[in-house]
Amino acid sequence: MASAMVIASCTSNQENPFLTEWDTPYGIPPFEQISIDDYVPAVEKGIESQNRIIESIISNPEEPTFENTIQPLELSGGILAKVSGVLYNVVESDYTTELDSVLQVVMPMASEQDDNISFNTKLFERIEKIYKSGQQSLTREQQMVLKKYYERFVQNGCALPQDKKDRLKQLNAEMVLKQQKIGNNILAESNAFKEKFGISVSEFPNAMTTTEDRARRKEMYEAYTMRGHNGNDNDNRQLLLDVMRLRIEKAKMMGYSTPAQYLLVNKMAQNPETVDTFLSGIMEQAVKRARLEVVDMQAQMDKDVADGKLPAGTKIEPWDWWYYSEKVRKEKYDLDENMVKPYFKLENVVKGIFLAANRLYGINMEELENVPAYNKEAVTTYKVTDADGSLLAVFTTDYLPRDSKRGGAWMNNVREQYVDADGNMVRPIIVNVCNLEEYLNIDEVQTVFHEFGHALHGMLSQCRYPSVSGTSVARDFVEVFSQINENWAFQPDLLSEYAINDEGEVIPAELVEKITNSSKFNQGFATTELCAASILDMKWHELESVDGIDIDDFEKKVCQEMGLIPEIGPRYRSTYFNHIFNGGYSAGYYGYLWAEVLDKDAFSIFEQSGNVWNHELSSKFRKTFLERGGSEEPMVLFEQFAGRKPDNTAFLKGRGLL
Repeated sequence: MASAMVIASCTSNQENPFLTEWDTPYGIPPFEQISIDDYVPAVEKGIESQNRIIESIISNPEEPTFENTIQPLELSGGILAKVSGVLYNVVESDYTTELDSVLQVVMPMASEQDDNISFNTKLFERIEKIYKSGQQSLTREQQMVLKKYYERFVQNGCALPQDKKDRLKQLNAEMVLKQQKIGNNILAESNAFKEKFGISVSEFPNAMTTTEDRARRKEMYEAYTMRGHNGNDNDNRQLLLDVMRLRIEKAKMMGYSTPAQYLLVNKMAQNPETVDTFLSGIMEQAVKRARLEVVDMQAQMDKDVADGKLPAGTKIEPWDWWYYSEKVRKEKYDLDENMVKPYFKLENVVKGIFLAANRLYGINMEELENVPAYNKEAVTTYKVTDADGSLLAVFTTDYLPRDSKRGGAWMNNVREQYVDADGNMVRPIIVNVCNLEEYLNIDEVQTVFHEFGHALHGMLSQCRYPSVSGTSVARDFVEVFSQINENWAFQPDLLSEYAINDEGEVIPAELVEKITNSSKFNQGFATTELCAASILDMKWHELESVDGIDIDDFEKKVCQEMGLIPEIGPRYRSTYFNHIFNGGYSAGYYGYLWAEVLDKDAFSIFEQSGNVWNHELSSKFRKTFLERGGSEEPMVLFEQFAGRKPDNTAFLKGRGLL
């Protein structure tokens, strides 16, 4: 941090790239020109620029209007958006200690700036006056932008007395640093796992299906599930409790008993009781299905016992699930992942997501050569155009694993879609990042389609204001668009175009049939571990205090109360649950299941039409959802598309729970 502060005070003879117009193709950041000492001065300049704009807004003697208050406020963070669009993407994908040092300086600055805006009483008075006056002259998108600002100021504490505002600033600054530290520790622990076992954490499920040595499986499982819990420099236990203590204090300061109550106010679910009821209903059905799956796996294990491979009386444990479920898959469906992988080469799957998008939405992808990239060896960049040839977006992919990249898969924006102050449409720059190998299994194919679904949501946006464009929607709504895209991944006619092995052979029809028949396989396990993680998230955020909490005891109690069977653990244990302690899904991990109800229901409308590529429906889906971002309430959009309220029947059938 000290070195970064020195950097911040240095004066460079070269103009800071963040403070200039980017003379690059399609405004792609000039990554090669950006040096480590450009970030902090650019953030400082961005804050100065934003503060000048805000000062001009609050000093305006005219009556507050959307045009003289909200509109300039929306565009006030231009420089900061350029910096964050680069910095946060690069640090997640190409982490270095130097970048982390910059981040340790930048994050408190950004947090303080957010607080200074949220606590600006004069600014809030103008926003409140517009909000509480007649809004008839505003477009629906403008009304949603205004609502978002009004609720942000209220929820962030603008009405608090000054002493509480000062304390809230401290809380926010402490939280952002501790959360980033948790993420860094998880990355370090994941790299240690790879060093010990020779596989990345992303490869763990695959390795568990093929590792015959049971002692080895147990060793791998325990190392995987103990990340951030090893009593070393990367131990997250105290950090986790610190973050929760800060979140609880913040929630109470805002007038709520728990963080869950505070965090859910602006979500579709609105309150913890709704989420808890939703999850408990799914959990009950999922565990019932999982118990049946245990019986099938135990039968396979008993064969190994009979063959003398295992001692008499050996029972299925959590580290056995992947290995024996794969045996069940082979026996029940005659489907072996090793039969499938040759047809799902990564580059062909990428071709598949592009073909599907072209069929559904008429968009085209053209690879761009010799354009800037943060990692020339890993990143591929595409120009995305509509059917009429107009530019929609720039799309970059970074699919392969490396030690400098955090685990998992995600979509992000380098630049949002919006209309600038001169009325020019600014098209987005979208990234998909994964940790995949050259040949993919069925789940990994779905991952590629999932993240591209998020990308489509960002790329097809046609909003005016950045705060509601693209994926700027409620957290429990955003996964609808990633998850619905998975439904097209294994459509037979699409597979015939992209599922091709190295010999040029198309995936056989009988193998496609096996994939289809096995689509509900192991869904008891998959649903149970996902639901268990969602419940664990909620239970953390429903706490009113963490005093005296022992993380192991807490997790054990939560798992017992939810009825989790001993053969399954939550998808994430607390100390490496990056989604909720560093990734924005706090009291929101349930959103994956919540959104799946909506996505499965929406896709059932395509199925009922008799053609899953129905152009009329895909055009309606694009215009209703993908183009409109957060410019309307989520349930209103769903009912506009479906013509009715959501029905969970398709979800339950899809998960094999009905």
